[in-house]
Amino acid sequence: MRALLPASVAVVCAAALAVPLSATATADTAAPDLPGSTQSLALAPLSAGRSLGPAQGLPERDVQPFSLVGVVWDDVATELQGTVQVRTRATGSTAWSGWQRVETHNHEHAADPGTEEQASSTVRGSTAPLWVGDSDGVEVRVRPETGVRAAAPLPKGLRLELVDPGEDPGSATDTEGPRATSLSAEDAASSAVNAELAPLGAAEIPALSKKDAEAEAESLSGGVARPFVGPRPRIITRKGWGADEKLRERDFAYTKVVKAAFVHHSASGNGYRCAQAPSVLRSIYRYHVKSSGWRDIGYNFAVDKCGNIYEGRAGGVAKPVMGAHTLGFNTNSMGVAVLGTFTDSPPPAAAVNAVARLTAWKLGLFGANPAGKTSLVSGGGNLYKKGRKVSLNVISGHRDGFATECPGGRLYKKLGSARHSSAHYQGR
Repeated sequence: MRALLPASVAVVCAAALAVPLSATATADTAAPDLPGSTQSLALAPLSAGRSLGPAQGLPERDVQPFSLVGVVWDDVATELQGTVQVRTRATGSTAWSGWQRVETHNHEHAADPGTEEQASSTVRGSTAPLWVGDSDGVEVRVRPETGVRAAAPLPKGLRLELVDPGEDPGSATDTEGPRATSLSAEDAASSAVNAELAPLGAAEIPALSKKDAEAEAESLSGGVARPFVGPRPRIITRKGWGADEKLRERDFAYTKVVKAAFVHHSASGNGYRCAQAPSVLRSIYRYHVKSSGWRDIGYNFAVDKCGNIYEGRAGGVAKPVMGAHTLGFNTNSMGVAVLGTFTDSPPPAAAVNAVARLTAWKLGLFGANPAGKTSLVSGGGNLYKKGRKVSLNVISGHRDGFATECPGGRLYKKLGSARHSSAHYQGR
């Protein structure tokens, strides 16, 4: 285990069982009562007859059911300079999809350099995950960049990761409410850090009015008045979206304060229904932990296209949980991922409003003005050297702290509106 800040409740972490499928494929399977599994398939050089250059991939093949794909490689410090494309076959169908591009997003979503999480031997280089829906056939090709200069070789140890989120154990988005289930020790630990906000094992943290949220914030801060806390929005807990708490590392990691919120898109595509959002989130969580080697899901919160808000990294929604979302600026910040890809597609108004409502409440707990500026110290990245003090908007896009397209141009253009609305919810 990595040395991290102590957990509020100690639990025992169990590793997933690795089951060999073939010489080039392995799968891990959760306990029988918990959803999800991962197939990991080694990529191989593609035949010269395909005229794809020095590419790697897999030809069409039948696989066990999956819904999300990504590519990983051995060295997290090595960039994949090239393109990754996949096509899939829906379960029960004989028709194949067209080729879809997987965003390579080298290093930009990760723990800060020099941290225990980033230095762990389990961490791998990885692309963004792509949600493709229930599928049982896949083909992938990875091609290096071409141009005047010699292309960098593809990273060593390329593997295709196929994630099955498993059957939804009962979601807080269901009209009849979540099914009642018993709590494991790991579930209890994850839930206990929210005990001041909701009952143990609750599938959601209910909304509060501005007046009640301010009173609660004063109580949480030991009697310090918090006059600019927005109404608390309804938040679906990890229990609510079906997180397998045995996957993550046992302890919780915290920073000191939350001074800024970085907005992301998950780059996992827009082809999901809102009822599938918990499955998308379980898949991303499993991909971040089992495939990328992180200690937990990287984002502190997630928002779906219908405006539902989800608890992300474990440790307590009202606490300053250290995430792995914006390389170089995870300290004293929070990361909010809107599920989808918004490079060319506009984000739904409900999602943008959810970002505003969430930040009005969470930033208000720490006295931050969503329409203001703040200063953060870079932990190291491709825009700012380690140790540099940087002035940023309190609500920033991922690209403000790292050279990346995230959160997509169309979502980035909506951040001004989100700042204004968030400040309004706070009563500023």
